[in-house]
Amino acid sequence: MPYATFKATPTSPHIGAEIAEIDLTRPLPEGQANELRQALTQYQVLFFREQKISHDDLMRLGRLFGELGQHVGARTKSRKTENPLINQFHYDETTTRVAGDVWHTDQSCAPVPPLGSILYNRIVPPDGGGDTMFASMYCAYDALSDPMSAFLEGLTATHDGVKVFGVGTPIAVHPVIVRHPESKKKLIFVNSSFTTRINELPGTESSAVLRFLFDHIVQPEWTFRFRWRAHSIAFWDNRCTQHYAIPDYWPNVRSGSRIQIEGSAAPAA
Repeated sequence: MPYATFKATPTSPHIGAEIAEIDLTRPLPEGQANELRQALTQYQVLFFREQKISHDDLMRLGRLFGELGQHVGARTKSRKTENPLINQFHYDETTTRVAGDVWHTDQSCAPVPPLGSILYNRIVPPDGGGDTMFASMYCAYDALSDPMSAFLEGLTATHDGVKVFGVGTPIAVHPVIVRHPESKKKLIFVNSSFTTRINELPGTESSAVLRFLFDHIVQPEWTFRFRWRAHSIAFWDNRCTQHYAIPDYWPNVRSGSRIQIEGSAAPAA
């Protein structure tokens, strides 16, 4: 699908596109904003290079897609900046744990999980490392056998934020198979960070099915590894992707800012 106001180059056959010939340091014309919304729906993750943006620029971009929100996690206060809508993600030689170093959908433990997140990295390791991997949950669903997809239809799963973020974080129930509100495509909505059980199955069966799904949804065929450069941006649709931050760059510095765009409705079949 060609776009009139910027260039979109797919980064892999199934997920992601790099967006060029666009300036995120300025307000986008409405036509360009509309095309960017279409591109996110089409590609699931958008990448931008050489965009030296400010916090205001970052928030202005996010607000084209919805209301900005705050992380539901109880352990995230140390990441807050002077603006509660912006999280600082800074890692260096003193870091003992990198956030997001497991495959996950952001805050699926919320009754209405985020629509998406935008991460801007100003500083990246000098010799590589610190990549982020993304996986398409559309492709994961399409690769299921007909009997397995039929079995999963109608099941629900518990997503527990307490095991990740601690006491005070929500617990939610969502369908295992949901439909994206804009693309209308079906996808798998469980992840190894938050999903603790399939509610309609006994414990042993639930554990076995989840183990299969956790392995299935991150197969290499529908994943992409984004290699950061300074002043790059990744913008992912949280409703149909999972991602994994690779913590392979210690003791080097990786530093940036992230905003979250609120969802408008709970995941639905």
